Amino acid sequence: MIKKTTYLILVIILASCTGTKRLAEGELLYTGAEIHVESGEIIDESRIIAAAKQALRPEPNSSLLGMRPKLWLYQIAGENPKSKFKKWLKEKGEPPVLLRDVRKEAVSEIIDAQLFNIGIFNSRTTSKIVEKKKTAQLIYTADVHAPYKLNEYSINIRDNNIQKLLAENTQASQIKPGMAYQLDVLKNERIRIDALLKDRGYFYFNPDYLIFRIDTLASGGNTFNLQLSLKNDVPAEALKPFYIGQVSVDQHYTLQSSSIKDTTTYNQKSYISDLNGKPIRPSVLQRALFMNEHELYTRQNHQLTLNRLMSMGNFRFVQVHFTETDSNRLNADIRLTPLPLNTLRAEMDLVTKSNNYTGPRMNVSLLNRNTFGGSELLKLNLAGGFEAQLNRLNENLFSYSFNPQIELIFPRLLAPFRVPATNRLYTPQTRIVLSYNFMQRMDYFDLRNVQFNYGYKWRKDIKSDHELNPVSISNTELMNESQAFQDLLAANPILKKSYEEQFVAGMSYAYTYNEQTISKKPTQFYLNITAESAGNVFSAISSIGGVTPSNDNPATLLGSVYAQFVKIGIDSRMYQRFSDKHLLALRFIGGVAKAYGNSATLPYNKQFFSGGPSSIRAFPINSVGPGNYQQTNSSGFTQLGGDIKLELNAEYRFDIYSFLKGALFIDAGNVWLQPSNPSPTGSPFNISTCIDELAVGAGIGLRFDVSFFVLRFDLATPLRKPWLSQGNRWVVQEFNPFASDWRKENLMLNVAIGYPF
Repeated sequence: MIKKTTYLILVIILASCTGTKRLAEGELLYTGAEIHVESGEIIDESRIIAAAKQALRPEPNSSLLGMRPKLWLYQIAGENPKSKFKKWLKEKGEPPVLLRDVRKEAVSEIIDAQLFNIGIFNSRTTSKIVEKKKTAQLIYTADVHAPYKLNEYSINIRDNNIQKLLAENTQASQIKPGMAYQLDVLKNERIRIDALLKDRGYFYFNPDYLIFRIDTLASGGNTFNLQLSLKNDVPAEALKPFYIGQVSVDQHYTLQSSSIKDTTTYNQKSYISDLNGKPIRPSVLQRALFMNEHELYTRQNHQLTLNRLMSMGNFRFVQVHFTETDSNRLNADIRLTPLPLNTLRAEMDLVTKSNNYTGPRMNVSLLNRNTFGGSELLKLNLAGGFEAQLNRLNENLFSYSFNPQIELIFPRLLAPFRVPATNRLYTPQTRIVLSYNFMQRMDYFDLRNVQFNYGYKWRKDIKSDHELNPVSISNTELMNESQAFQDLLAANPILKKSYEEQFVAGMSYAYTYNEQTISKKPTQFYLNITAESAGNVFSAISSIGGVTPSNDNPATLLGSVYAQFVKIGIDSRMYQRFSDKHLLALRFIGGVAKAYGNSATLPYNKQFFSGGPSSIRAFPINSVGPGNYQQTNSSGFTQLGGDIKLELNAEYRFDIYSFLKGALFIDAGNVWLQPSNPSPTGSPFNISTCIDELAVGAGIGLRFDVSFFVLRFDLATPLRKPWLSQGNRWVVQEFNPFASDWRKENLMLNVAIGYPF
């Protein structure tokens, strides 16, 4: 009886949210429109419908599963709300979109105009109303012919130099005989020609000076001839190329500048700086300038100069002011408004982890933007934090950390040999990083880590990044180990060995391809490939000395056993955007590592782990695997990792309301040990059984996305537990959210900052 009453109340609530009950007598709620196409010729109907849909006005009220919550909010607020709450409801709601608001004749004309833009010059669109209860839908029917196709394309420019230049570059044109008429193609062609002329010195040229003339009579049938020419009122200066004149660079430019400035001449350029400021050396700025006296002006070099100067990280604004002189010259005044030389920043965070550790973390950083006068960036960071477990089982477990770091970035590649030039559009960097990390796990151990990296970062284009660290050294030392921690390691000798071998010296490389930089692309791909090796140089030196290192008799360096391994990882993603409010995100993570020579196992911080808020969200952080092993330790820092990792994630993201987003997701994955790994823990990787050992979880998410900050709540439950016996690993049938014991064992709430991927 209670269930039936609940369902009845739910049905009543859902019915009231449709928004039709509060309409006045005779009013019809507009629910949208459909496009139908009729033709006696062979046509691409989907393309025609897509073009016609761009003309539909207005948008109907937003709906979800037949409900219109925003319309309902607007209506319950009343006509003239008095209270702040009802005014807020009115503001957040949507007024009803009625049939009488639709100007169907005007929409029909706009549809015909849209079809004209894709080559259907003589269409006729009619409309029909379809009523249903208190709603109405419009059916627009377009009577069309096959699009007109290009018969002949000619260029007739009265300026001989431009005529010759365009004739030499026709291969790059999108306009080809036989193509259907498309207004967008003609617009893009004008933009292409403008860019071509700008790169040939035509500084004052504008795409609006070009005009296309269409002739459908001379060609006959459903074809047309197309001619490109110049308008009659094109100014004279737009038809002549310009050269660069004098170049000056003011690196302390402000609108209200009244300070005394110094001028230095370097490589035929004037460099101006504030006597009270710290200038960047002219030789350094020169590497970012691609405009030189007597050279032909090109927009490409203009943009290169702007991009390179901005990417240095020293300037708030960069602009180039051109002044025309006699003899077709442009004097270039490059104005640089600097950022503050030093910036101090402090951050305080409250960190919550899915292993029940929670606590504050603070980071203080100092940035100097011109350390040695060569646009170097010096970053000094000092971070520290405290975290403790909140559950009763481990309520006395806590830790604190102290993390100073110094990072120096040079805006060039520093190497003992000549490095081939990268893309001129982006500034390569050399990074030197030295960091120290001290962490104390109360009643367990103290950990001290020193890390040094020397490497390079460069970009091929806006989508591709490379990072190479030829020198990557870290050393981790455990101190003050408690008896409880020693007992944990004694129970797993392989885990103990992975903690011992913590001196890592090698090199790493990472490549990233990211199409998310192209915002309007409906399908975006992301790929990150990493490769790392360590210990090979020291092992080779030992072999030359007649000693062959092995994990039974490991070699040492400065008294520490060094790790020897190779590791490769891949993170690939696809983002399919269906609309501005709906997106499907897919991710595949794979990795394989192999310890050999001087090492029996990977160092602990180099192993693969699975589980957690950015992994398989139905399981605690780093708790899945290896293989069919069930981890029971709840301390949160002695979980077992693996040598091989496979993980797949799928997440459907959708807008709920304004900054509130929702998600449905499913995750699957695990980690395994190599068959050669001596650890007896879990099942080793086997290609024939690995799929049967995947952990699977699913759930729902809420995200508060305010563009610069995303707070994420993901509630997940296991669907498959790989440590159970075969045939019993799927646990979907046990789903029982009304039972407290089930919720305690199977519901995992992940609270995190940012999207999982």
